[in-house]
Amino acid sequence: MGNNLILQSIGNTPLIRLKQASELTNCNIYGKAEYFNPGGSVKDRAALFIVESAIKNKQIENGGTVVEGTAGNTGIGLAVVCKEYNLNLKIVIPKTQSIEKKNTLKELGAELIEVDAVPYSDPNNYIKKSKKIAEELGKTNKKGVLWANQFDNIVNCESHIKTTAEEIWNQTSGKVDAFICSVGTGGTLAGVSIGLKNKNKNIKIGLSDPMGSSLYSYIKFNKLESKGNSITEGIGTSRITKNFEKALVDQAYHIEDKEALNIIFDLVKNQKIILGGSSGINIAGAIKLAKKLGPGKNIVTILCDSGLRYASKIYNKKFLKEKKLPIPEWL
Repeated sequence: MGNNLILQSIGNTPLIRLKQASELTNCNIYGKAEYFNPGGSVKDRAALFIVESAIKNKQIENGGTVVEGTAGNTGIGLAVVCKEYNLNLKIVIPKTQSIEKKNTLKELGAELIEVDAVPYSDPNNYIKKSKKIAEELGKTNKKGVLWANQFDNIVNCESHIKTTAEEIWNQTSGKVDAFICSVGTGGTLAGVSIGLKNKNKNIKIGLSDPMGSSLYSYIKFNKLESKGNSITEGIGTSRITKNFEKALVDQAYHIEDKEALNIIFDLVKNQKIILGGSSGINIAGAIKLAKKLGPGKNIVTILCDSGLRYASKIYNKKFLKEKKLPIPEWL
């Protein structure tokens, strides 16, 4: 393991100063540009660690099968990694996810199983469905079957302790005052929070939570309650995953879609950076955290993926109009 050029290109992504957010707050707000990963998102990191850990522990070998329930990006990351290790991949994905992500998965050789988008409490939820499929396949597959289990597999968190947090520390020369991001599995926030606080316990960690998710309520009031909804994909949850359990969170913010979309639309216009909706949620949280901490601070967030992955939705005038969301004048 470790000699493949594609897999070696996972991580070490640039840190980009977000001009407008920084000027608005008199802080330096930086985005970790995870869309530079070969699979196009932050999820490549966890995908690589999960698969390599399973190979190392002899859970799976050449010709085996990886199964995962995903909103798309982890599946794409797994597809990149599985291709390099000659592993088959079955992805269970909610039908509501963007056509761009589904097409990318198919093009990378993954078998897609589309299911209705139902809550985690439902036995037909995409995560639970993927576990059942993995268990059934495991009865007959001699090469091994891995249920990646990104939500509760803490190798996900470890990937960010060992890579993302280290990179942020080095790229800021240790002069980072705060980190904030949203949560899907919780791996990124948990791993970066642990990694950075191990370096300096005074670094503030924030959660940027979309409407419809229960984690803001959990951090603020110690109860899982949600209100509103969000069009953002791959973030927000109604449960405490094994990865999120480990997160060291000091502050939480609730972010509405309108606020997040206006931020990413402005970024397209002013910095020519095209991002997905979760990045807008993250930047909005970074702005709120910067205002709380005061001027002169260095705050880092995650630019999860490219907006090209959501062209049919958040960069589609018809979709935005139907959802009563802001439409940029340049669209």
